[in-house]
Amino acid sequence: MPFLPGKLVWVEHASTDTAAASHFYRDLFGWEVSLMDVADEPYQVIMNAGMSIGGFRRAQEGEPTNWGIYLSVADVDESYAMALVAGASPCMPPRDLPPAGRGATMLDPVGAMFSIWRGVNDDAPDSSVPPGHWCWHELHATDDQAALGFYESLFGLSHDTMPAGEETYYVLKSGSIGRGGLIRNPGGAGPSLWLPYVLVADVDAAAAKADSLGAEVATQPEDIPGIGRYAVVRDPLGALLAVFLPEKQ
Repeated sequence: MPFLPGKLVWVEHASTDTAAASHFYRDLFGWEVSLMDVADEPYQVIMNAGMSIGGFRRAQEGEPTNWGIYLSVADVDESYAMALVAGASPCMPPRDLPPAGRGATMLDPVGAMFSIWRGVNDDAPDSSVPPGHWCWHELHATDDQAALGFYESLFGLSHDTMPAGEETYYVLKSGSIGRGGLIRNPGGAGPSLWLPYVLVADVDAAAAKADSLGAEVATQPEDIPGIGRYAVVRDPLGALLAVFLPEKQ
């Protein structure tokens, strides 16, 4: 299959200081930056273990610092139109971004920003990833049921459920493959946002290093029984991401 619907295929950091962002993540994860032209504009590509996994870009006026996710679709224009009918709000309409592919960006019905993408190359097959790669992403939503219906209809996904304190955690799936998670914010509070996860060899060490580099450890390292250990970090520019190590099977 040349594309994998709903698969996380790119993650992009938007801020007012791309140099500071790239320096922080180089020191934290060892990420390198490679420059390329996208749509005739310079773009900083994040490299990990010799592979491109995301990018750094300058935030648009009024845009908060964030990590933005890109999910694979077969046809950007068709999926964009479907999303708008299902309650999404436009941010960037479909456009070509040569030589990489075609994409669009929206706010979903609960207010979380996300992008859809069709690359010029096939999606990478589902497989294990090395430390420093993205390994999961989850939506923290003000309304889990509205979000669940939207993403399942847009990407043809199903879900499994598991308890998560007083809430329910939804594992979004394409067939038997997990594509991401979804959970309601406590009390339905805002804002809604997508949180990307980076695979690390030691969650506690990664959190401590992030703290030493000027980040805030928003959620201290803790175990998810039967799943793994994680922590949530707010980088010095204000973007949230998680670090994760799965339990040994």
